[in-house]
Amino acid sequence: MNTTESSSLYDNLEQMDIFSLLEKINEEDKKVAFAVEKQIKEIEALVEQIVPRMKKGGRLFYIGAGTSGRLGILDASECPPTYGVPHDWVVGIIAGGDTAIRKAVENAEDDSNQAWPDIQKFGFNKEDTVIGIAASGTTPYVLGGVKAAREAGLLTGCITCNDDSPLSKEVQFPIQVVVGPEFVTGSTRMKAGTAQKLVLNMISTSTMIKLGRVKGNKMVDMQLSNKKLVNRGIRMIMEATGSPENEAGDLLLRYGSVRAAVEAFFQKSGTGL
Repeated sequence: MNTTESSSLYDNLEQMDIFSLLEKINEEDKKVAFAVEKQIKEIEALVEQIVPRMKKGGRLFYIGAGTSGRLGILDASECPPTYGVPHDWVVGIIAGGDTAIRKAVENAEDDSNQAWPDIQKFGFNKEDTVIGIAASGTTPYVLGGVKAAREAGLLTGCITCNDDSPLSKEVQFPIQVVVGPEFVTGSTRMKAGTAQKLVLNMISTSTMIKLGRVKGNKMVDMQLSNKKLVNRGIRMIMEATGSPENEAGDLLLRYGSVRAAVEAFFQKSGTGL
């Protein structure tokens, strides 16, 4: 039996008081980071392949169904505002299309032929990377997608929570985070979903840093889409340049991004970054 389908370590959940339920869920959640830690070398190997491809114009695609697909879309959708990159640099695709983000689409994950056409809506680039996300490692939509992508010469990886799953055998760079039985048997939106989210954070964040979208530890290319982010940008310029708040605000308003404002400041001063 797959680990993701094995019986919970707990029983008679409906008889537990609320504190006990929360305590036991938390005990299980504590195991997730340690399971991810065991896969850092595998994550590193995948990111080392992604970065040079993206420098050549490749994109990063996440494909998944249900929770896995939604997590891919979440990670992809956060890259443009966080790092100021185009929306097609990192793309999340879910079985059943955008409708499935909020509502399950019947049988969508069982179609092994649909993921590749969904990817191809964004065009074809030999430098693209496709990462299949599936807790079980058996989802036909994801299996079909990574298989077609690999046959087309793209880089392929996966994030799954079972050892030696069919999905891990279809890709060049498998990441297998085995978190053990779920608190509610088979509810992979819990520990498996948390593990997938952590790995996605690691992949996208390390990739964006290596693509130059972070300076020091700051999101210098972030989109200034609300007052909170504008204020954060002003503080970042103040820290980088030593400028008072009003001058930092003027720089940000004039140049439109933290990076451009800081670069302009040092160019004008002749001191360099």
